[in-house]
Amino acid sequence: MGEIAISLKNVSKCFKRYRHPADRLKEILLPGKVRSDEFWALRDISLELPKGKTLGVVGRNGSGKSTLLQTIVGTLSPTSGEVEVKGRISALLELGSGFNPEFTGRQNVFFNAQLLGLSQQEVENRFDEIVAFADIGDFLDQPVKTYSSGMFVRLAFAVATSVDPDILIVDEALSVGDEAFQRKCFARIETIQERGGTILFVSHAATMIIELCDSAIFMHDGELLLYHTPKIVVDKYQKLIYSPPHKVEALCEEIRKLNQEKDLPDETEKLPLFTPNSSEFAIPSSGPVEQAARAYYDEELQPSNTLHYESRGAKIIDPQILTPTGKKVNNLVGRHEYIYTYTVEFLEAASQIRCGMLVKTISGLELGGASHSFSEHSLQNVEPGTKVVVKFRFKCLLNPGVYFLNAGVSGIVKGDFTYLARCIDVAMFRVQQEQSLSATGIVDLLVKPSVMVDAEVPEMVKEIELI
Repeated sequence: MGEIAISLKNVSKCFKRYRHPADRLKEILLPGKVRSDEFWALRDISLELPKGKTLGVVGRNGSGKSTLLQTIVGTLSPTSGEVEVKGRISALLELGSGFNPEFTGRQNVFFNAQLLGLSQQEVENRFDEIVAFADIGDFLDQPVKTYSSGMFVRLAFAVATSVDPDILIVDEALSVGDEAFQRKCFARIETIQERGGTILFVSHAATMIIELCDSAIFMHDGELLLYHTPKIVVDKYQKLIYSPPHKVEALCEEIRKLNQEKDLPDETEKLPLFTPNSSEFAIPSSGPVEQAARAYYDEELQPSNTLHYESRGAKIIDPQILTPTGKKVNNLVGRHEYIYTYTVEFLEAASQIRCGMLVKTISGLELGGASHSFSEHSLQNVEPGTKVVVKFRFKCLLNPGVYFLNAGVSGIVKGDFTYLARCIDVAMFRVQQEQSLSATGIVDLLVKPSVMVDAEVPEMVKEIELI
């Protein structure tokens, strides 16, 4: 398993609940009489998380997730048990936590970064990077009490991830903010993962848990009900939250048995199960198919964290989406055809050229793409100064949501086959909502369900096709 970053041994946390505020004082002054009820937020939690792994945490509100994280961070002390954490820890436990509302954003950057272990000089060296990531403009010198929830998260996330934490804890903070900023946050999380950081990620979005995490735990009424692979944990969590109340305890017992059979999860491929952009239980509308939806271009819909590979002899110019008639758009209509296009300018002679494209979700899940060789178009060799327009025609079979695009060109230059140019998250687009849409998940499979009504007389059997 390697080095353990976080270890919990039989950790429990009890809070006292009083019916009246004065009862707290009476219990202190008159200790012979108990005036409180005990509430066990955590019950005998044992857990080991290896260094460099990402652990997802799921559970209903009130299940003990936040208490567990606060106990790991150290803002709460356990009533019993032992907690051991190795390495610098950085956490986003709640909106604006650790920020002084009277201080400006600038002052809070220095204050919080030093609390997280950076020296004054280190904060100064990283200040411009933090400000650029947060991208809150002139509000940096305004009191944070004037900030919106999105601005809080921008600044808090920028500070928390700038200290190069060994352990990063994120508690639902990424549900705030626009899609472009969320993608930038996920890219930062991926960077922390790549350099061996340990991450605890709390989310109600099952897709994100499955895509980002190596393993997951399911918290229920203060109990660690299941520690397993993300897909199995999400499956059991979804099953429990949609179970009728009288079957919950029996299902919990079934899950406990699964947990006893396999204490530590095996590494398995993380596959998408659900998407936060649509409901698993969507009900088809009986109304007519909408005709009003039209593709259009929104200048504000731009990625904020495009990554450009260092050029090795080419440059990618003006990536955009067009309609078949040539109109520039980034708000698309599902099931319609579009063209993703960009221009490649070659700065050096190259051969065996290939160009490609890739579509991803906000959290970075690669949905699909394509590549093709220039040899198919008699352009196997190119000279410096050559410009080529690349077009990928595709049918938009994605459900409503926001998606991101990559662009890349590879080939042989100076004897080496390599990326000549590559852009990550270079463009983004939105698939518009449709009231009559019955598809669920991420991809619209153009499903046409049918229902058979079995009457008493066989001749009266009817088939209803839902289109």
